[in-house]
Amino acid sequence: MQPVERQRLEESISVRRELERVLESELFTRSDQLSRFLRFVVERHVEGRHEELKESVIAVEVFGRDPDYNPRFDPIVRTEARRLRARLSEYYTNGGKSDPLVIDLPKGGYVPAFREPEGETGEPVGHNRVSPKDLLDKRRQRWYAGIVSAGFCLAVVLIVLGWWQYQHRNTPISIAVLPLGNLSQDPADEYFSDGLTGEIIRNLSIIDGLAVRSQTSSFVFKGKPRNIREAGKELAVDYVLEGSVLRAGRQLRITAQLVRVRDDVALWSHRYDRELRDIFAIQDEISLGIVNSLRLRLGRGQRHYQTNPEAYNLYLRARAPWVQQGWSLAGKMVGPLEAVIDKDPSFAPAYADLAVAHAIRSGFFKSDIADELPKMRAAANKAMQLDPLLAEANDALAIVCSRDAQWERSEESFRRAIELDPHNPMYYGHLAMYLLLPLGRIEEALRQLRTAEKADPLSYEVHFDSAYVLFAAGRSKEATRHCEKLPGDVPDTTWCKDQSWLARRRIGEATRMLETAWRNDSRGGARGDLAFAYALAGRREEAEKLIADADDLFVRARVFAGLRDKDRTLEALDRAAVVGPFRMGRALAFPEYAFLRGDPRSMVIRKKVGLPE
Repeated sequence: MQPVERQRLEESISVRRELERVLESELFTRSDQLSRFLRFVVERHVEGRHEELKESVIAVEVFGRDPDYNPRFDPIVRTEARRLRARLSEYYTNGGKSDPLVIDLPKGGYVPAFREPEGETGEPVGHNRVSPKDLLDKRRQRWYAGIVSAGFCLAVVLIVLGWWQYQHRNTPISIAVLPLGNLSQDPADEYFSDGLTGEIIRNLSIIDGLAVRSQTSSFVFKGKPRNIREAGKELAVDYVLEGSVLRAGRQLRITAQLVRVRDDVALWSHRYDRELRDIFAIQDEISLGIVNSLRLRLGRGQRHYQTNPEAYNLYLRARAPWVQQGWSLAGKMVGPLEAVIDKDPSFAPAYADLAVAHAIRSGFFKSDIADELPKMRAAANKAMQLDPLLAEANDALAIVCSRDAQWERSEESFRRAIELDPHNPMYYGHLAMYLLLPLGRIEEALRQLRTAEKADPLSYEVHFDSAYVLFAAGRSKEATRHCEKLPGDVPDTTWCKDQSWLARRRIGEATRMLETAWRNDSRGGARGDLAFAYALAGRREEAEKLIADADDLFVRARVFAGLRDKDRTLEALDRAAVVGPFRMGRALAFPEYAFLRGDPRSMVIRKKVGLPE
């Protein structure tokens, strides 16, 4: 990280701290509208999004005006800008006169300025108005003056190191964030430490030169004794960040330590004793500590989100099911995510997660599918409206378009999500499972999953998805190798092993294991898989008895396919069309449905859900 970039990040942190200090004052807590206005202009300016600091944009984003807003007929922005300037002046005249930084909104525009309370010449506050760039230029001049004296020596060092840097400049440094330990007495706070781990991973992913292992890989080590060298070896990383969280009410103690794997040397460590409201500043400072230690530079063009502490706490709680067990528990996220949005209607990541949760729920027969679909579309559109450069928003839109069989737009959005965040293996997996597999593009799906596996070698989701696609392709031996990499304590592992036996026609072994699982009620899907095993074994009566009252139409269709009953298979699939194209496309990709290909009724079903022939 270059000194100028480091100074820019430090100033960004200072400005954000001052913004929170101002917004927590009594003058601003009693005016939500002025608070939103000030937060919008300051954060857009700090993020470099100056093109949004226009009257027309502010009217829509801050004051809820329609996109066709005309400032000639509605002076709301100019009026509120005058009120904001007066309120800032009142704040810095009274309670904020000792603040280390002053936020101002110069007349004639909406670009904020930041100045020190007192200039270098001792002038009073108000005579030293400068922008962050001016402050940076002054510091830069002092830095250059010092560096010139050492220029010759530095040039020699650069010549010696130049070739090595050229050879290694494109090799990212691999790093993993182990799950932060929850030191709170209340186990219910586990969601907070888990969620904070995920947020740190997301923040590090925007730093150029870092290859960050995903949450699913890191969480393999949750609750296990820590051996940094062994964890680093399994995760195939150069560095590991570990730490802990102690939360007592609104007080936080967060420790973090960056360790080099090869020799267990701690390169950086820090302890933060702060309040909950400082959580974003803490995340920034952890990122800065890693950047400084590894001599990296910050990425550009990606979003660093902030929200109020209450909404953020709800957001971490809402994401807890996904953090702990993946998207299979998406249904549990809808209510909590809606609570986040109630607290902060401008928080784009919450809308993106909500869209995906609704899309997944729309694939369940017990869901109110007619209710899920419009909510799914509205959430995805809102996420994109709030931030079209958010990778999560593009990924959510892609899944929604897949659910609506808008395949070209879906693929375009998936590719855009990957372009925005190429180190996130989840987007490669979603592209494979929600588009390529349903469309029968098996080899392309496997290529995407291999890319995901390189970035996330221990992710059980990546290995499960790889096994799933390989089973669909009839490549059971390769699928089994991925099954063997799944942890033993998740239901998908048992399913994977059962499919391996069934695919290799080891019906007897599969049947015995499935009968035990069904009797013990240890896996929800065991009943359907057992019925399918009976069907393959020719035990028709037992197979049909097991699925007599099955709600999942795909379970019924699969058993009928095992019995080679084409009419009832097609009837069940036709009724299953309500859950949409990606579930139908995945099902039809499996070998047991191969005997339907070419049947005109199968073509009708594919057309009904929007799958190509």
